[in-house]
Amino acid sequence: MILINLLPHREEKRRLRKQAFFIGLGLSAVAGLFIVALWYAAQQQMIGSQQARNQFLQTKIAELDEQIKDVSTLKAEIEALKARQKAVEDLQTDRNMPVHLLNELARQTPEGIFLRTIKQEGQFVTVTGVAQTNERVSEFLRNTAYNSPWLERPELQEIKAASVTLPDTKDPKRLFEFSLKLGMKRPQDANAPAGGASAPAVSASAPRAM
Repeated sequence: MILINLLPHREEKRRLRKQAFFIGLGLSAVAGLFIVALWYAAQQQMIGSQQARNQFLQTKIAELDEQIKDVSTLKAEIEALKARQKAVEDLQTDRNMPVHLLNELARQTPEGIFLRTIKQEGQFVTVTGVAQTNERVSEFLRNTAYNSPWLERPELQEIKAASVTLPDTKDPKRLFEFSLKLGMKRPQDANAPAGGASAPAVSASAPRAM
């Protein structure tokens, strides 16, 4: 028996191909959406991880900032303690300076000079007195400039002739009143070995009377 297909088979094939095309297109769209979803999820995970790392770093930075502040505070306290310690050491060191000053003035003052006043201001001393001659004042300047471990940089402020009555005499004598300024060395400087710097030059000639 012979069967004859009277249906429009070409249209049926065209319909099947069209159906297969749309199915493939749908599957491609679903696959694309799935890939995009996976990519988006991966991006979100990486962003979350980076944000977590950033938060961790910010926390550690804040902790380090606090530690730095603590270190700065400790350094300031250490510097303040060092300053107070140095002030105490300077006071302990300088408390014997008046003794050294009086001893040095007694040693370096030549005969024929009588000291009247001694005034200390910081590291400088102003001395006033009377001398028999100008040469005695010059000798006093040289002694304090070159022979004293505690006195330095003598500077003659004033010298003038005057009639002075000394305590052991009744008649006034022609003497020379003078005033000079001396620098005092600190104990650590006075005890340092002599070497580099030379003593300041002082004129050996006698000062001219005013």
